[in-house]
Amino acid sequence: MRIMSLDVGSVTIGVAVSDLFGWTAQGLETIRHTTREADFKRLRQLTDQYQVEEFVIGLPLNMDGTRGIRVERTEAFAEELAKAFPDIPYHFWDERLTTVMAQKQLIAADVSRKKRKKVIDKMAAVAILEGYLQHLSLKNRG
Repeated sequence: MRIMSLDVGSVTIGVAVSDLFGWTAQGLETIRHTTREADFKRLRQLTDQYQVEEFVIGLPLNMDGTRGIRVERTEAFAEELAKAFPDIPYHFWDERLTTVMAQKQLIAADVSRKKRKKVIDKMAAVAILEGYLQHLSLKNRG
């Protein structure tokens, strides 16, 4: 079963997908927002290509765990996603510090600032999915 994670921002959507066994996460791309219709068209292409059965959407809670405007926007996106993809369930996953983790990994790999900007959301989606997959693994162990 493949799971797709989404790091939904105001300008882009970072996209990652699991392998068939749900062990690893691979970054796919960063979708630049144009229209919701275009966003969902591209997501449909990816979900069909990778036979995605579940979405995990990063929930951008504040560092103290409170909800802000970004959470409201993400929840609104999720509601639209559910209408566009009624066949694919979604779950939220706390995304605090995923962008920071992705940034540190890219800096450690000596990726230039210009290139980091292009891939940071995709890498954050990978971090979201890795956290979720680890949670599922621990849950399945018992």
